[in-house]
Amino acid sequence: MNTKNIQISDYTYDLPDERIAKFPVSPRDHSKLLVYNHGTIEQDHFYNISHWLPQGALMVYNNTKVIQARIHFRKSTGALIEVFLLEPAKPADYEQMFQSVGKCSWICMVGNLKKWKNGTLERDFEIRGCKITLKANRKEFDANHILHSSFKTPSAGYWIDFEWDTTGGISFAEILQTVGELPIPPYLNRETEESDKTTYQTVYSKIMGSVAAPTAGLHFTDSVLDSIKKLGIETEELTLHVGAGTFKPVKHPEIKEHEMHTEFICVHKQTLVKLLNHQCEAIAVGTTSVRTLESLYYMGVKLEHDKNLTEEQLHVFQWEPYENEVEGGLINQITPQKAIQNILDYLNENELNALHSSTQIIIAPGYEYKYVKMLITNFHQPQSTLLLLVSAFVKGNWKTIYDYALSHDFRFLSYGDSSLLIP
Repeated sequence: MNTKNIQISDYTYDLPDERIAKFPVSPRDHSKLLVYNHGTIEQDHFYNISHWLPQGALMVYNNTKVIQARIHFRKSTGALIEVFLLEPAKPADYEQMFQSVGKCSWICMVGNLKKWKNGTLERDFEIRGCKITLKANRKEFDANHILHSSFKTPSAGYWIDFEWDTTGGISFAEILQTVGELPIPPYLNRETEESDKTTYQTVYSKIMGSVAAPTAGLHFTDSVLDSIKKLGIETEELTLHVGAGTFKPVKHPEIKEHEMHTEFICVHKQTLVKLLNHQCEAIAVGTTSVRTLESLYYMGVKLEHDKNLTEEQLHVFQWEPYENEVEGGLINQITPQKAIQNILDYLNENELNALHSSTQIIIAPGYEYKYVKMLITNFHQPQSTLLLLVSAFVKGNWKTIYDYALSHDFRFLSYGDSSLLIP
């Protein structure tokens, strides 16, 4: 099939508002679990998920942590301005960004922009006994200063310079923890509550950078992870920082007109070795893990074609998997194992412990999965790229799964119930 010509109207369903979970179940592992196993559907609870998994398998999950990305400023006129952090600009590296003291720059969305035509926004607060004034200035957009930027034009985001007193060595991470608000999904149609700071993070989150949670992982508890390990299932972490674009609907009739957002990934050498040791077969926790794992193949193909690329040049473009003529016609010609080995050789040659790059991959019907053999995921919005990814995984049988979920009182979207998909 020609993936680019897919009609997004073929991937819709009626989702009543009352089926969208506004809050998670408690405890989090008591959510319902739909098991789709080679065409048959059964129902269980998430705390039993280990019963459905093969012994000795490899499970891969995303350890990204959601940042408190919303900062509110009150102007002297009384106008409330919201600055929503999207992507670090200067420094562009996430770790360096959160350690920044005194100044940093982000690409942001700005709420109530018409009330902030010029001038400096200020907000006063206290951290560790130090009085801080955080200042924000909007300046001309300069994409040349941003590595891997997914924002090509000023209309996609605004360049905001932040400054604060260096007294006390207060980092930007501390500022966000103090004045930032957690950005829960817009379709919840409610304000962020204190409980979201816990429930909208996975129990294994640790690398700050996402503005949305990898929600498939929200069901896991320490006891569920223990039950998985008792089966001899190995677990590995990777990092994909989820961007606001994850909520971007497909607005064009054909998906070829939809532009995917760029997301930043980090995969450690150890994870690649484990993947090879498991014949390059993995259970992916969430669509973010899927996009990261599957992007590795195309990075490995690039290295087969040219071993001297930079990590930035390993970026996977949206339509790359469907264009066999690129990268010297090597796509689908080299094995998934060879692609991983190429990345390992690259890391060794360059004395790197992890691969840091980015992906814009779109996975839709017609896509051939390389590494993911089982998928744990929630139930996604109609006409979304995530629903396209699921359809590609279950060979077009998504409607059967979603009809079952709707008729059996499953809860949908970020705080909703879970599914285990085995095509």
